[in-house]
Amino acid sequence: MWQIDIDLDKCVGDEECVNACPASVYEMVDGKASVVEADECLGCETCVEVCPEGAIVVTEV
Repeated sequence: MWQIDIDLDKCVGDEECVNACPASVYEMVDGKASVVEADECLGCETCVEVCPEGAIVVTEV
């Protein structure tokens, strides 16, 4: 299982993580990325790699 943390102060709402995630974990809510399907996370960290602001941290729990 994976924990996804988004620093909303860093998130600029560019939707990179939403578009890159192969498991559709994210959706945009009020102009920011939001985790809506955490249980679907594959732990691939594609979202971490594409986030230009470094706003996402994925850790195994």
